[in-house]
Amino acid sequence: MSDLREHLVASRIAGDVATSRDDNLRKYAMFAARLKGAMFGLEPVGRWSLEDVLALMVRRCGVNPDPRHLLGPDRIDPDLTIAALDRMADRVRAAARPGQRVVVATGHPAGLLPVHLALARGLAAAGAEVLTPAAGWSYQAGSMHGPSRREIRYVESVAVVSNRGELNHTHSPRPMEAILRSLAQAGQPPPDLVVGDHGWAGAAGQAGVPAVGFADSNDPALFVGEEEGAVQVSVPLDDNVAPHLYAPVTAYLLERAGLS
Repeated sequence: MSDLREHLVASRIAGDVATSRDDNLRKYAMFAARLKGAMFGLEPVGRWSLEDVLALMVRRCGVNPDPRHLLGPDRIDPDLTIAALDRMADRVRAAARPGQRVVVATGHPAGLLPVHLALARGLAAAGAEVLTPAAGWSYQAGSMHGPSRREIRYVESVAVVSNRGELNHTHSPRPMEAILRSLAQAGQPPPDLVVGDHGWAGAAGQAGVPAVGFADSNDPALFVGEEEGAVQVSVPLDDNVAPHLYAPVTAYLLERAGLS
């Protein structure tokens, strides 16, 4: 565990991270204002003022507690990351057996895709059914460059969104909502577990599906979801460092979940 902690800090997956304090506070304010893009498909029951969100992120993520710290760097507590990885591994272990049905998805294919691929392979090898519903389902997504079509695409058995030429970063809950709707329309029950991030995990949790996910220090929605019980586990980490840097995180998760 000490080796993993050292790696998290050295790679800036945790410790002093690249996500800035001003970006964190801006996203906390967006969440407090219930702006759709910050909610990840969740509908919190609590009031969640800016002060409430900051206090939660101090406790669950380890960001700087000083409300007067407005600019510059911020941090993620690596011990909180490891503790959350342990909780995630427990949920994954419970789903790693025949009869369990799982969806694995990521909105950060440029960073976290290898982690999700390894988890999907491990779950399948343990006998779980890794589902791939709603492949090709598409929707109109807005961006700074104007509207663009996005579709659900599977890399092996990991769901991502794509504009066909690229795999895209997304916070949207709409793809997971489409997956759950597709299963229901086919007369199938929802998954026993969703492993994801962003709107993939948030929309699943809001629908009552057990969900675990990774979340950055500027993504308060999943941490609020865990606090309120909609999301089972939110792992605090920088969610977009170079993909190879997550290899020790992946190895730790697989070992703790009994999948290595």
